[in-house]
Amino acid sequence: MSHRIVVLGAGYSGATAAGRLARRLRREDATVTLVNAEPDFVERVRNHQLATGQTLKPRPLREMFAGTGVELRIAKVAAVDAERKVVSLSDGELGYDTLVYALGSGWNAQGVPGTAEHSYEIASRPGALRLRDRLARLEARRPVAIVGGGLTGIEAATEIAESRPDLDVALVVRGELGDWLSPKGRDHLRKVIGRLHIRVYEHALVNAVGSDRIATSDGRDIAADVTLWTAGFAVHPIAAATSLQVSDTGQIAVDRYMRSLSHPDVYAIGDSALAIGPGGKPLRMSCASGTPSAWQAADAIAARLTGGKLPNAPIRYFNQCISLGRKEGLIQYVTADDRAKSAVLTGRTAAVYKELVCKGAVWGVANPTLGVPTRRRSMVPAPAAPQPVLP
Repeated sequence: MSHRIVVLGAGYSGATAAGRLARRLRREDATVTLVNAEPDFVERVRNHQLATGQTLKPRPLREMFAGTGVELRIAKVAAVDAERKVVSLSDGELGYDTLVYALGSGWNAQGVPGTAEHSYEIASRPGALRLRDRLARLEARRPVAIVGGGLTGIEAATEIAESRPDLDVALVVRGELGDWLSPKGRDHLRKVIGRLHIRVYEHALVNAVGSDRIATSDGRDIAADVTLWTAGFAVHPIAAATSLQVSDTGQIAVDRYMRSLSHPDVYAIGDSALAIGPGGKPLRMSCASGTPSAWQAADAIAARLTGGKLPNAPIRYFNQCISLGRKEGLIQYVTADDRAKSAVLTGRTAAVYKELVCKGAVWGVANPTLGVPTRRRSMVPAPAAPQPVLP
């Protein structure tokens, strides 16, 4: 009987891991089943473009994985029974021998009254499409507020302001704008924000979201016909409902090979995993963490099943890539543990760089071995359980 590998979630991490496993293992030895709720691959890093009316190339998963040996199952994940090794789906159950959990994250609408009722999100394709429809119906000079000064908030604010210069766009941030960037990076960001006439509210802690405004803890009232909430993400809640060891954030605790600390037949990758990176810091939720974690898990699984050498490539960071509309960008170079260096790349060159990164991420999903010839290996028999010594 072949070894059953089930991958939950076909985002950047899950899709990459599934393809890489299928190209590492012989089909006679192992099956790789990729479970996803939607039939298309979603370029999440481009959802801010989708929200502003830009047309993105459709990427059906069946076409992307044709000929790879990956079996695709379009269904929603309802639960995981880590003791029985069974996944409950919207269309039945699916057993596994090895599970790769890559259900990712979505927007965090908890904690601030009115957020779920009155805000929009772009963490998902349906959310981005809903925002696109609302922006298309919005009249000129109406206020739009983006809450959150991280990468998603900055990219969304600049994209909206560039595509709809007739709107009054505001960016609401808890601290200072770009406070994690180097001085050069912050200066460039502020120049572009100013050029696009985006109003910035700094040190603004939002404590309520209404249908036409948001309120901050220091008494400010910010008009907003549309509020886009990008202030943090929350992982899919399914893992927290299992017997898997999870963190306070609901992420699955893993070792350096992305293997669950409590269940050795489960691997977690991408936003779903609490993995420790350079400097003893948890890896941040990002594509920059997700894809390397998929390589790490897939190679570790293949090595264990075929008796090969476990990977020894610690996950580290090199840069943060920020699009500032279609004509501007900012590449902030960082240390291995994600702290800003003085060096940055800006302007049109940075915009092209970021575009190449986005295209490269999709190419990597369709080519999980990064163009290296496929080298499928045979599985080795599992070691037999030790026999009891008779007296």
